[in-house]
Amino acid sequence: MTRTVWIALAAGGSAALLLGAFAFQHVGGMAPCALCIWQRYPHAAAILIGVLAIALGGRLLPVLGAFAALGTAGIGVYHTGVERGWWDGPSTCTSGPVGGLSAEELMEQIMAAPLVRCDEVPWEMLGLSMASWNTVASLAFAGLWVMAVRARA
Repeated sequence: MTRTVWIALAAGGSAALLLGAFAFQHVGGMAPCALCIWQRYPHAAAILIGVLAIALGGRLLPVLGAFAALGTAGIGVYHTGVERGWWDGPSTCTSGPVGGLSAEELMEQIMAAPLVRCDEVPWEMLGLSMASWNTVASLAFAGLWVMAVRARA
């Protein structure tokens, strides 16, 4: 396959995941948490990189596309760890200990908490959350970007 085909597959995959995320949000009514939003930015970058790479050619842009895919995969791994309780997530979107807080402090913490928490799994398929599936797919897209770098023009 040509470099253009590999790029189209990689960037198209990011577009499909991004569209799926928006469908879950706007059609399915599943509001994203902060980490979900963070995972979207590298996909948007990969789409833009893909358009530029097809228009301009060369190998540098597919390398950047691979880094974008690896970036969202990394955020997905982090988010999966937060969901599974392997490590703490950002204090702005995870629950924290309530011991030692006064009733007023606890009420302030509750009122300041976002509506969507990063440490809960709102949807999963085959035992994997959306963050986990994003990781798996994004690693595959990174492989497609690498194939684009290696392919003939």
